[in-house]
Parts: sequence; structure tokens; C-alpha cells
Amino acid sequence: MLWSLLKVVIFFVLVGALALGAGQLLNADGSIQVAMANTEFTLGPLQAAIALILLLVAMWVVLKLLGLLFALLRFLNGDETAVSRYMAAGRERKGLNALADSMLALAAGEGKEAQSKAERAEKYLDRPDLTNLLLAQGAEMTGDKARAEEVYKKLVQDDRTRFVGVRGLMLQQLEKGDTDTAFALAEKAFALKPRHVETQDTLLRLQAARHDWSGARQTLGAKLKHGALPRDVHKRRDAVLALSAARDIDDPEQSVRAREAAIEANKLSPDLVPAAVMAAESYIANGQQRYATRVLKKAWEVQPHPDLAATFAAIRPEEKPAQRIKRFGTLSKLKPDHPETRMLLAELHIANEDFPAARRALGDLATAQPTARSVTIMAAIERGEGASDAVVRGWLTRALTVSRGPQWVCENCHTVHSHWDPICGNCGALDTMSWQEPREGAVSLPAQTEMLPLIVGRTEEEPEVIRDTGTPEGSDARPAPQGAAHNAPEKGAAGDGTEAKEAERDMPRNQPTEVPEAEVIVPAEQRDENRGKSAD
Repeated sequence: MLWSLLKVVIFFVLVGALALGAGQLLNADGSIQVAMANTEFTLGPLQAAIALILLLVAMWVVLKLLGLLFALLRFLNGDETAVSRYMAAGRERKGLNALADSMLALAAGEGKEAQSKAERAEKYLDRPDLTNLLLAQGAEMTGDKARAEEVYKKLVQDDRTRFVGVRGLMLQQLEKGDTDTAFALAEKAFALKPRHVETQDTLLRLQAARHDWSGARQTLGAKLKHGALPRDVHKRRDAVLALSAARDIDDPEQSVRAREAAIEANKLSPDLVPAAVMAAESYIANGQQRYATRVLKKAWEVQPHPDLAATFAAIRPEEKPAQRIKRFGTLSKLKPDHPETRMLLAELHIANEDFPAARRALGDLATAQPTARSVTIMAAIERGEGASDAVVRGWLTRALTVSRGPQWVCENCHTVHSHWDPICGNCGALDTMSWQEPREGAVSLPAQTEMLPLIVGRTEEEPEVIRDTGTPEGSDARPAPQGAAHNAPEKGAAGDGTEAKEAERDMPRNQPTEVPEAEVIVPAEQRDENRGKSAD
């Protein structure tokens, strides 16, 4: 409205300026004499101005006629489109200018202006393949989704713009959350342009979300074929998809197929911990313990992990603690200084009730790199060596505030997961799970935790720092460290069967022992009674 009013004002100002100029010329003195072919013309100031304007118009007409004459000559010489090009040159120039203005308006974020210029360009150029996309983008910028969808449907009808239209509709359906329609459009877009990287990624993500692992592997192969994915990354993600397919096979009659898929995933990526675990379990179920050992050792050499140790323990579930320590030597020698190896050995020695050896194996992990698991193990060692309740409770208290240790973390959105999954449950990214310590490893607790030293006591080693782990504490019971109990292994140590192993799968792999929510103060009479039972 303001622009229209401004244009009216400018028009009247120009008319007034012309009228004022004409009046000045009428009242001006003097004249111009023009002699031509023995004829003399005397022109006043106003007449001279009008004659000059007429002369300029005549020159413009002559130039146009000359251009038309040259076009006719080219047409007569065989150029069939010379005349049509000449006639359309002006319209094309205006259309191209409007097209450029529309693109600039889009870049500046002016959606309405972009649509207006695109409509003007369409009027001059009659090229919907050029202008419809600008119209759709301008409509999306202004929030007019209905018009954008209408324009995309028009683009689908033209062979040259079909892919652009399908892609636009696909993105709209993804924004709406209609994944079924988006999946169908993604398949169509991929068929039109299999080299398009964005379409490949979108289709792969949708296939993975639908657990269409076979189709996802085909799409992944297309990415490798067209150079959109390095070969090593393809190999790793192909292993992830193969493992996912194996995990989805619940039919007992398809157990052989699941076993083969797990073994294939392990061969594609030996360092993929879940694949190594599943492949080893398949070998164990088939009585091939030697193959299971080989798979687990290869994975441990790349990335020590509690699940690998638990599966390694399941190879010989009935062995004695001393025998288990000896057999685990082949595993611990691969990464002797790794924290996971040191905690594993400490758990094994605790199961064997060799607490000094457990302390030597653990070293300074509980103080230099404290995690809930290492502090838990330290509490078990202290209990096994006969330390006071205050010392053990001090270690247990510290576990409430130290890091939980390495966990499955999405490298894309940094969300922590309790178990490995091929797809992040938060951002939907594929193959982004990594076994690492989260960015925020410490637990934030209320200020009342400052009173914990008064409640549970202090450790002897660090009087001013409260030490704690995450094991439930009883006066007469030694905490059972993860994976180290006699004939009942949990994480990476001893065990005697599949029941404990299946129960372990439902627990977070990175937390060896459950951290108590609150420490209960045991009355003195009860402690004396418990100590008497322990002495008996």
C-alpha cells in the first residue's frame, strides 16, 4: 500500500516538473534557426525541445528497422530463427533480468519479492522449468507450503525437472513426519538420480529406520559404486547392517542364518564389538570354542570391552577362578596397560580371593582415573582385606560423583545409550555409536552431598575426599565385583551359565555394579551382630 502511494506521488511530481519546464520554455526568449536544402526553420525554445525529442525517437526507430533488416537478410541466407530471435530479444532480456532479481531476492531472504520476480520472469520467458523452482522456494520461505507443493507437482510433470519436484515433495513429507510417503518418494528420486548423495543418505536413513537391512546394504553399495563413500567406511557400515539383520532374526528355525550373518559382520569389521560378541556366541553354540577365542582376541586387541570379556568367560563357564585367571592371560597380555584389562584382572583375583593381587592389578586407577567400576572394585578389595566400614563406605560414596566410565555414545549428537544400536535413538544417525567416556562424566548432585562424610565416614587414604563405589553394602557380605564372582560371572570374568549371561545383557555394560541411590546408616547393635556372624 505504501509503495503504491509512493508511485502515485512520484508520477504527479514528474508531471508537475514537466509542466513547469514547458512553461519556462514558453516564456524564454531567443530562437534556433535551422537551414536545410535552401530552407530555413526558426524554432522557439519549446519547439526546439520537442524537435530534439522527435529526432531521438526517429533515430531509435531507424536503428530498430536496421536490426530487422539485418535479421531478414540472415533469414534469407538460411537462418530460420533469425527473425524470431530478433523479435524476442527484448522480452528475453527483461525475463532474464527478472530471473536474476528473483534469485537475488531468495539469497536475501525476501520470499514474496522472489515470487513476484519469478512470476514476471515466467511472463517474459515462458520457461516454467526455470521459474517454478524459484516460485516453490519463495513459497517455502514465506511458509506457504500448499503453494510450494503445488509447484513441485508441476515440476514432476516435466522430464527435465522431475527429480527436482520429487526431491522437493520428499523433503516436505519428511518435515511433516510422513516417513512412508517420504520413503516412496526417496526410492523414486534414487531411481532418477542414483548418484545424488543427499538422496542416497536420505534413502539409507529411511531404510535403516524401517529395518530394511537388505535394501540399505544395496543403497550402501551404490554409494561405494558412485564414489560417495570411502571403501573402509563402506566396509564398516556394511558390517553394521549385516549385524543388524542378524539381530532381527528371532525365529529359532533361522538360527543358522543369523549365525552366518553375525560371522559375516565380524569378518567385514573385526573391531566391531557387538559383531564380535555375536559371532563368538554363534561359535560357542556350535561347539567351536577355538574360533570364538580367535574372534574375541582380535576384537580385544583393537578395543577392550566388558562384553568381550563376558563372552570370553562363557567359553568355559564351569572353570575354577584360578583356571580362569590362567586362561584370561592370553587376553590380558594383548593390552596389559589398558584400564579395562586392569579392572578385569582385579575382578578375577577378587573372585579367587587374592585381594593383594587384585590391588596390584588395579594399581592407581581408583584414584588417578576414577570411575564407578574402578571405585567399586577398590571397595571390594578393601572389604576383602578387612578394612573398616567407614573406609568401604567412603569408596561407595565417591562412586556417586565420579564418572560412569566409557559408555555407548553417539558421535553425532553425543547422546549416551545403555547398549549398542545401529541407529541413534535421538538423532537417527547410522553407525555413530562409539565406546567412549561421555563429555560430562561427573554426576551433578545436590549440595546436601557435602554431608556424606559425616554420614558414612572418610577413607584412610584421603581423609578430606569421600571415596565410594556403586555396590550395595552389607556388614557381613563382601561386594561382588562385576564379572568376578564364583561361577556367576557378570562383566568379563567368571561365570557358570547362560542365565547370568542373559541377565547381564539387560544391564548397562559400562556399569559393573549397581550404584545405590542412598546409603543406609546401620545401627551399632546390628553392626555388632553382623560382625559376630562374619567372625563365625
